[in-house]
Amino acid sequence: MLLFSAVLLAGCDKFGDINVNPNLPSKASNTQLIANAQLMLPVLQEVPQGEFYAQYLMETLYPNLSFYTEPSASFYTLYNDPLMNLETVLTKPEILPADGPMANQLAVAKVLKAYFFWHITDRWGDVPYSQALKGKEGNTTPVYDTQESIYNALFALLTQATSEFVAGNITNDIIYGGNPDRWKKLSNTLRLLMALRMSEVAPDKARDEFQKAVTAGVMTEMKDNLTFNNLADANNESYWYNQWDEDRLGREWWAPTELLVNTLKAANDPRLPVYATARDKDGTYVGLPYGSLDGSTLANFSLLGEAVRTQNAPVYLVTYAQVLFALAEGTKRGWLTGGDAKAKEYYDEAIKQSLIQWTGNNTGHAALIAEPSVAYTPANGLQQIAIQRWVHLYMHGFEAWAEYRRTGFPALVTVDGKAVPTRQAYPADESFNNGDNYRAAISRQFANSGDNPYGKLWWDKN
Repeated sequence: MLLFSAVLLAGCDKFGDINVNPNLPSKASNTQLIANAQLMLPVLQEVPQGEFYAQYLMETLYPNLSFYTEPSASFYTLYNDPLMNLETVLTKPEILPADGPMANQLAVAKVLKAYFFWHITDRWGDVPYSQALKGKEGNTTPVYDTQESIYNALFALLTQATSEFVAGNITNDIIYGGNPDRWKKLSNTLRLLMALRMSEVAPDKARDEFQKAVTAGVMTEMKDNLTFNNLADANNESYWYNQWDEDRLGREWWAPTELLVNTLKAANDPRLPVYATARDKDGTYVGLPYGSLDGSTLANFSLLGEAVRTQNAPVYLVTYAQVLFALAEGTKRGWLTGGDAKAKEYYDEAIKQSLIQWTGNNTGHAALIAEPSVAYTPANGLQQIAIQRWVHLYMHGFEAWAEYRRTGFPALVTVDGKAVPTRQAYPADESFNNGDNYRAAISRQFANSGDNPYGKLWWDKN
């Protein structure tokens, strides 16, 4: 590095020359900023902590975080990186016609902004929104908006985005190749799923938003999925591959839980060989009980499935199967017409689409939906939808955890005397970075209980 610096300085006629690199643009275009924000999408899913909160995985050799020992988490990266990039697009856009219709560039930025903020508020509760992302030129100590007000703002933002799309693709879009129709479907699908999240706290508002989303047009096929495709490349590979790869770290640290494995085994579910590996010693599938200290004997348990830890394993974020489960629940709740017959139709198709997503085909679908533990029954419809949604959302722990908090299903276990947390505590730095607003938010939400992981979010009534 010293030699390089000496050569560089020797080749400059004046100091200013070393601050200019003609090969690096001083400004990024809108679509480059959008693409950079998209590169952060995997962090919404590829996080072990989310898998522990949904009790999909249990640590094997070094159990620690799976015992809920780290109550807080930081949202700073999400604000400083993807959201700041998207806010720059929305407030200081670079007008480059070659990047596609400006209306679509702005609309895509709004959809992604809404998605990131939905994820944030569902993990932490009240968070900075209306005064956030102002940077050094604005307010560096933003107020914490209530989760209810954030939901209302995001509904409005997504509705606006949906109405603004026009014909024509944008460039640099690594998710949908710039296709505005798929972005519109995603926007409406986010509205649908957000509406369902409010089902227990504001059922009338939830029903209204749900119906509007359906009318506007949600996902209709797997090609509409919001999927981040990792690459068979060291710079763009799966987090799980990076951690597990035997040629590098070789960390066999995670095993599917007993609850997950037994749920799949009881139904002869074709997804089991994808979700887990069979034991070498007998070819059977055995889940590790959540909270167990026995995982160090790796040969006794199944481990994380090979398909979900390949280098280019896809990151499933919002999927068509999720939409079908939502439609099944909405119909069961009476928000859509058709009653239990239509709810069963959506439910059965959701399971079929999940099988295709995870196994590549629908082999075994007819037998699976006939299994006693899976076959839809009107009396247990909402519970069955919730459990099969949980099975489908494997590896998207934060989303499954949110649905567990809303529905109460499946029945997760306590570990070391601790129940599953109901939120993540705020970053510790907030107490002095934004102390007054931080303390006001805690007092408003949790009274005297403080910033702890068992405070209930606005929509969490179970």
